[in-house]
Amino acid sequence: MMKHLLIFIAFFISLKTASAQTAPPADRVSIEQELKKLPVLGSVLYVAAHPDDENTRLLAYLAQEKHYRTGYLSLTRGDGGQNLIGNEQGELLGLIRTQELLAARRIDGAEQFFTRAKDFGFSKGPEETLRIWDKEKVLGDVVWVIRKFRPDVMICRFPTTGEGGHGHHTASAILAQEAFAAAADPKRFPEQLQFVQPWQAKRLLWNTFNFGGNDTTRPDQFKIDVGVYNTLLGKGYGEIAADSRSNHKSQGFGTAKQRGQSYEFFKTILGEAPHTDLMDGINTTWKRVAGGDAINIRVNDLLKSFNPAEPTKSLPLLMDIYASVQKLTDPYWKVQKIKELNLMIPACAGLWLESYALSPTYALGDSISILNQVINRSGSNIKLVGIEAGDQKSTFSTLLPANQILNLNSKTDAKKITQPYWLDGAQIHESYPVANQELVGYPENPDPVTVNWQFVIYGHLLNLQRQLMYKYVSPVRGEVYQPLEITPPVTANLDQQVYIFSNNQPKQMVVKLKSFTNSSGSVRLKAPAGWKITPANASFTGKKLGDEWTAVFSVTSVGISKNETDTIQAITQVNGKTFTQSIHQIIYDHIPNITYFPPAQAKLVKVDLKVSGKRIGYLPGAGDLVPEALRQVGYQVSILSENEILNGNLANFDAIIIGVRAFNINSRLTVEEPKLLDYVKNGGNLLVQYNTNANLVTNQIGPYPFRIVNVRVTDENASVTLLNPNDPVLNYPNKITNQDFKGWIQERGIYFATDIDPKYRTVLAMNDPNEQPNNGALLVADYGKGRFVYTSLVFFRELPAGVAGAYRLFINLISKPKNNN
Repeated sequence: MMKHLLIFIAFFISLKTASAQTAPPADRVSIEQELKKLPVLGSVLYVAAHPDDENTRLLAYLAQEKHYRTGYLSLTRGDGGQNLIGNEQGELLGLIRTQELLAARRIDGAEQFFTRAKDFGFSKGPEETLRIWDKEKVLGDVVWVIRKFRPDVMICRFPTTGEGGHGHHTASAILAQEAFAAAADPKRFPEQLQFVQPWQAKRLLWNTFNFGGNDTTRPDQFKIDVGVYNTLLGKGYGEIAADSRSNHKSQGFGTAKQRGQSYEFFKTILGEAPHTDLMDGINTTWKRVAGGDAINIRVNDLLKSFNPAEPTKSLPLLMDIYASVQKLTDPYWKVQKIKELNLMIPACAGLWLESYALSPTYALGDSISILNQVINRSGSNIKLVGIEAGDQKSTFSTLLPANQILNLNSKTDAKKITQPYWLDGAQIHESYPVANQELVGYPENPDPVTVNWQFVIYGHLLNLQRQLMYKYVSPVRGEVYQPLEITPPVTANLDQQVYIFSNNQPKQMVVKLKSFTNSSGSVRLKAPAGWKITPANASFTGKKLGDEWTAVFSVTSVGISKNETDTIQAITQVNGKTFTQSIHQIIYDHIPNITYFPPAQAKLVKVDLKVSGKRIGYLPGAGDLVPEALRQVGYQVSILSENEILNGNLANFDAIIIGVRAFNINSRLTVEEPKLLDYVKNGGNLLVQYNTNANLVTNQIGPYPFRIVNVRVTDENASVTLLNPNDPVLNYPNKITNQDFKGWIQERGIYFATDIDPKYRTVLAMNDPNEQPNNGALLVADYGKGRFVYTSLVFFRELPAGVAGAYRLFINLISKPKNNN
């Protein structure tokens, strides 16, 4: 039992470390909100499938009005969706949405958790979802989070009966329902019990809804008015929820603030139904833990005596409560309440402390220089007795003077690359490769570099932690904090994600290297048999921190068959050690900078590919990597400005392409489109990629009518019928066959066309299992002397992934035969 207790405490210490922050808020509102949380010992876990599925208004109400420990378990990181703010897809989009969720939680007050499941795109049913995810594996993750979080009440966003629409939504409800019982059963996932104990929540509720034309609420359902006004915060929970939800910027979910009465409805799925309160039958006071009665008395005294104008007067009682909580035998509530007190005590004491790395980036094995700063702004009797960073510990006996900042230097070693734990390892399709059970659930790495501080206040030892950050001053943004980066000594980035070989001619590959420390060594490329690489390696010496340089290799296919895909890898030898990482940075103002170290590799694709034309004009949409893919096969791609469209000579372009979702986000297309259609009429070739059916800037996308609907073919292996094999788009310059639809990823197409004018030729038909064939994926129309193409096929996914057949078909769509008038 003691072993379990120590491991349990260690987990929550690491949880606290994961959420450690540079100086938390110390204003009156924050102090009083923490004060109201102190007497409440209740917890609620909300479960759904994706970033944006959570009910932010309910989360904010539970966390900040009822003061329950509130968590959101999103089964995925949203990595299968589309990106409205940039061209990141897949894991990179998942990194963005993880940070957007954390930003949302900082506003609504809840905590964030994940399973290892990947968002593989839209799913039409839970059977497909659970098969791809490996149901038992993801169920184990949900059970693990329940056993760690120990919710009194669980709430699902969706039902098991399919009203949520998306197969992931329904699967999240199925898994929550099964996990509700499995978490309490020691025979289920017994390997977890060396770290956690079984846990039975009191009830599982479905948070019914009325949106998307589907009203699942009923007057007889249990309901809560979450539209109440919090006088301390000066906001209602509809306002807080909008601020929280508007952090989902990559999904375009800026939300209007709602004010006034608003009810949330609930249907009981498992456990005892609530009648008057969400926590009916659950003791949410200090009386639920052994030794809590005495603490309850002190907390009540604190509530009665607290003066927000003079919070320092509450320090003696706060430290007394802190010492009593330290003696609790209940590990869960002990650590949770210590975490709350660690926020309240320094805020009431006017104690501000932070720790900064002096540089933003350090290489693995380097010594990190740290500046520690502390100030006692209230003049209370506070003594600094220790600072610990890594293996270095300094002891003091320093009485902190009033309102005078103290600067202290320390060092620690850079021991571990700051790679997101769920991306550390070979990636597979259905889930992230999380080998360490104790990491499951965390939104971020649970072990950032931290500095531990020790103080004595009114005779009691207070331990506080601060995550080591890098701080700088921006002329535009002012004081900016960013996560510390620990990198490989040298990173190697290939200049392309995919290299297309349409013949046996060599391709030049440029490896971009960057040193993060003093380094010497070499870099080489490694590929399977059948590829010739010269030179064998490229040496470098005397490189210093920040140096960047390139190494150039020639790669030739030797005896590789057509439509074959291999992987080429860059391997660096640095100071006698081997490294295989590249570096990728994601920078947006609304989230912290993200640095990720994916494998230094690219795809080699040998494909029978003929190319027609040379100059392409590209009008960007929501963000994709199609221009880079076209440049890879030899096209000259120009990004078009409005001035070029309205006043330039578009006839110079062999084809013009409009990027994904452009008609959803570019209001100027209503002005530009007539010029683009004139380009077609005069002999040009215009290709429009997919748009969603909501918020179109115009319903007249092409020269003739059609309507976009939310219809998809989500099976990437769905059979495709060539309705007219002799159509020019299937024959020039490449002969398209069913072989070209092999190896596609995630899906075939999204947001198909319907109500199609007969002047369009529908070239393809496809369907998911048990559905009728749909011909809305590819429309082609001759217009004047030119050709207009609209496609819902997901080329924005397939081309960056190096899908050979997708390249062949896409080239055909932008290649109009010269005799096609």
